[in-house]
Amino acid sequence: MRKIKSIPAEDDRLREECGVFGVFGHPDAAAISALGLHALQHRGQEAAGIVSFDGNHFYAERRLGLVSEHFTKASVLNKLVGTAAVGHVRYSTTGETILRNVQPLFADLAGGGFAIAHNGNLTNAMGLRNELVNQGAIFQSTSDTETILQLVARSQRIDTLSKLVDALFQIEGAYALVIMTNKKLIGVRDPLGIRPLVLGQLDGHFILVSETCALDIIGATFIREVENGEIVIITDKGLESIKPFPPLKARPCVFEYIYFARPDSTVGGLSVYKCRKAFGVQLALESSIDADIVVPVPDSGVPAAIGYAEQASIPFELGIIRNHYVGRTFIEPSDTIRHLGVKLKHNANRGLVNGKRVILIDDSIVRGTTSIKIIQMMRDAGAAEVHMRIGAPPITHPDFYGIDTPHQKQLLAANYSLDEMCAHIGADSLAFLSIDGLYKAMGHTKGRDPINPSYTDHCFTGDYPTQLRDHKNDAHIRQLSFLSEQG
Repeated sequence: MRKIKSIPAEDDRLREECGVFGVFGHPDAAAISALGLHALQHRGQEAAGIVSFDGNHFYAERRLGLVSEHFTKASVLNKLVGTAAVGHVRYSTTGETILRNVQPLFADLAGGGFAIAHNGNLTNAMGLRNELVNQGAIFQSTSDTETILQLVARSQRIDTLSKLVDALFQIEGAYALVIMTNKKLIGVRDPLGIRPLVLGQLDGHFILVSETCALDIIGATFIREVENGEIVIITDKGLESIKPFPPLKARPCVFEYIYFARPDSTVGGLSVYKCRKAFGVQLALESSIDADIVVPVPDSGVPAAIGYAEQASIPFELGIIRNHYVGRTFIEPSDTIRHLGVKLKHNANRGLVNGKRVILIDDSIVRGTTSIKIIQMMRDAGAAEVHMRIGAPPITHPDFYGIDTPHQKQLLAANYSLDEMCAHIGADSLAFLSIDGLYKAMGHTKGRDPINPSYTDHCFTGDYPTQLRDHKNDAHIRQLSFLSEQG
């Protein structure tokens, strides 16, 4: 039975998904993978793993914690022999944070070794898992990724690639996969391209990775994005591409632009930083107000705050200072200390804020708990007024594709009106970027096309692009299946 990981109530951020990395044919495959995973650390900080292959044997090192805590050590990297490797950084949206769930997962199949790293979430994994268990399958983890592995293992097709395609036609949801066998490195993107995957090249060797920023850190060249519904196969003979699925319009997750991707990445041909700055510009056009300074909630609110300040002609100031040296597991021995936790990461710049009318810019509000603390921090520092502006629409629906969002009853915007939310967080005013404004900032001059949207934006609209078989009993979910749309 799959276990859904809950978010601590005091943690009011959307949690990262996962990051994947693969390299084929390079003599420093493991070290390059470690560097690439370090660049993807923002996508998951709970665990990391690398599996390598030397032409004869597979080697696996999987650890709980950060990449830098383990994969910068020669004692670990020297064990990862070979010229091909796959890597993964993880935040667990499904499955517990235990070593047996850390990816890449590996198994010896009939056709040889099979290592798989997965970014995303399957929406029918629970049902498939139950069927497989009833047929005698033995699962070693609680991760939905193992469902893919089991389906490949049980396929009656002849070769490994055909077995993989057979498995892919049985799963639903979001997935970007990097798979390594004893002959191939394979990249897969789901039919809608919900989760990102890009192709690069280093010293003539192909790289597969979640974001372009990981190509930059290793000095690799960006080639192109893996297309939605595409499978790329890398061998000693070069690169091959197949598209086994019926063609669909791509609908990548819009949250890559709002929060998840690093600002220095390019996603779908768009600079993430420029998009976030444009969100701030559009937000100022939609909800301007007189104030003395524009202050970002660091770090994710910074680009939008710069755009807002420029458009509104109000000074941009660092009214909140972030402590970058807070550990992931700070000791919280009492409720009193726990409630002070926000000050471990953020502290008001009192000399700047005192007596000022402040516009706070953040990328999202989930439960509202962090917004309450940040706004109170501004008031305690002497702010005359505190106005909250959010560079994204209100989050009214949970995600089932790899983002760890709370249940709908815990989402502030799903249960309160705008005025009620404003009163709840203690702001003098509150405004969100409109859904049309979001699309306009990304270059869609007419806003969102409700009939044929360019992105999956279900957290704002409830427009889920796939079937949600494992969640069919969840309340308030409007399912728009891409299968039914095809007739």
